[in-house]
Order: sequence, then C-alpha cells, then structure tokens
Amino acid sequence: MTVEQLKQALVSLQQAGKSDDEFATHLKEVELTEELTAREKNDLMQYFPGTVSLEQLSILEGRSAFLPPAPNPADPPAPDSAAQKAILDKAMGYAANTLAQLPSFSATKTTARYQDDVVNTSTSAGLTVNGPNSFAHLADSQTEAVEMDKGAEKAPAKAKASWGQNGQISPPGLLISLKDLVHEASEGGNLKWQRWETIDEKRMAVFSFAVDKKKSHYEVTYCCFPKTDTATGVANAGGAFNPVPGEIQSVTTWRPFKKTVGYHGELSIDPDSGAILRLVAAAELKPSDYAHQEQVRVDYSAIVVDGKEYVLPVDSFILNEVVPGGDSQTIAYSVRHGLFEIAYGSYKLH
Repeated sequence: MTVEQLKQALVSLQQAGKSDDEFATHLKEVELTEELTAREKNDLMQYFPGTVSLEQLSILEGRSAFLPPAPNPADPPAPDSAAQKAILDKAMGYAANTLAQLPSFSATKTTARYQDDVVNTSTSAGLTVNGPNSFAHLADSQTEAVEMDKGAEKAPAKAKASWGQNGQISPPGLLISLKDLVHEASEGGNLKWQRWETIDEKRMAVFSFAVDKKKSHYEVTYCCFPKTDTATGVANAGGAFNPVPGEIQSVTTWRPFKKTVGYHGELSIDPDSGAILRLVAAAELKPSDYAHQEQVRVDYSAIVVDGKEYVLPVDSFILNEVVPGGDSQTIAYSVRHGLFEIAYGSYKLH
C-alpha cells in the first residue's frame, strides 16, 4: 500500500479501538510501495497506541528506505542535458575537493538490529526442514565508538569475536568511501537522471548508477558462518564397507564471508552546491553466496564540529539476507532477513 493508504488504515484501527498488539499484527502484513519518510513517520505516530506497534512502524520505515517517495506534483520537469551536466560537474567537484579534504573524526554509532527468526526442525543429522520465519522484531541495540575517514566509517583494526557463534551476523556498514564510490559511479558517463526528491525540505537531483565488478572496490564482508568438515572412519571386513558406530565426526569452524562485488544505486545531489546528501547502493550477489542481499542507504547532513561545518553521515539503513548456517546444512537451508537502523552522532575531530 501507499503511505496515504497506510494512514487511512491506521485511522480505521484507531477508530475501532484496536489494541497495541492488534495494531502491530496488522502492520506485520503491510508492504509499502513507496518510501515512508522520517517526516511522514512522525506524522503517523499520533495514531499508535503503544510501543509494540511503533516498533513495526520503524521496521516499515527501514524496509521502505530504498524505495522512491510518492511523486510530488510540485516538482519541476526534468532538467535538460546541459543542466544535468552542470549538476554532475558540481558533484564531481564536491567529491574531488570537499570530500577529499575532510579530516578524520571520531563519532558514536547507535545500531538497532531487527531480524526475523530462523526456525528449523530436524529429524536426523544433516536433514533440515525449514519452518516459517517469524515476523521481524527488535533483536538488540548497541552504541559504540567508530572512526570516520573521508566521510566513511573505517573498519575496526581488530575484528570482533565470531558473531556467528552467538547467533548473529554483523554488518560493517558501507566501507567504501563516498569519494571513491562517486569516482566509480561516474566513469564513462554512467550517472543517469532519475527524478527530483525532497530531503530535509530541500529539492535534490537524483541520479542512478551501476558499477561493474571489474571496476568495483565494494567489498561485502560478514562474520562469521559455520563450515562443517566431516570425517568418516570406515572398517573393511570381508571386502565390504561397514561403518563403525561413533566414527562419523564433524568439525565446525567459523569463517568470514568476503567478496568484492558489482553494485548499483542512486546519488541524491544538491543542485546548488553539488553536495551529496544521500547514497543508496545495492550489492550484486549470487544465490550461492552466504549473503544473498545487501542494500545500504546513507544520509548525510551539515554538522558543526569545533565551529566549522562539515557534511557527514547522520543516518543509515542496511537490509540483508544471509544464510546463518553456512554450508553446515546439506539438504536444505534457512535464510535470515536483517534490518539495521544506524544513527551517527557526537562527532569530534580525531
């Protein structure tokens, strides 16, 4: 449904006196066809009776973050080719100069992780039957210190413990710098006009792009997935192979998934300054990969640090689909869907 249809449904639920749990149950069945913006989300919160249903509203916001917003009748026609080139020239100048000269920062990163549950039943070793995944819910939230270099989060110098052993899959966020991404996205006239879009009360010019794997520096990295090696002891009696009870052994190790991939997405550009205020990128992964899907959106805004204004990341959304069991399930496997909402703040010069 559209955001307007969602609003009408919420009004009906409120008028019918539905409970918090009933609101949440209804929202679990909703799939939006357009972006639910932060402003629209705030406008809708007045209809919600409690925290359980508000959690589902946050999930709707995150899942719709990669969709175009509803068309705005007030938007002007698409600019002509000369005007489009002028906007892109400003964006290239912004990437080559402003982004390249950004100092290093320290910041806090607060991550809310929503996911569905992987439910399996097993009748014998190695044979797994997939149960239906439950609806997404808030799994945990944490705040940590991170470092920013050229406007992008730096990978930690020391890898965290194997999250997979704790039943989690950890996303690092988009580690390619915006400067490098803009360079890759713009090669060969690759940026194509898409639409106008309003972000923080300002009209942005949105261009799409696609980067081939051969030219990409986008690395998808997740830790960690189980890999099971099975060793079978077999006794030979009278020419026949007779398995000896207890001699079938499995050893599980935890290994990261790392892969450089092609990707595509969109850049939202301030037509006046060339500043890039939103990036959307989708990794191009294969069904045989342990990570099936990764979509990342990063929103940027002007932040004053030590009396000077910088355009820095403020919010991010990550959607993914992974195979938590790695290759440990030989007959069937389950997938887990994750949504990560990230807020950056407390910037300091590093």
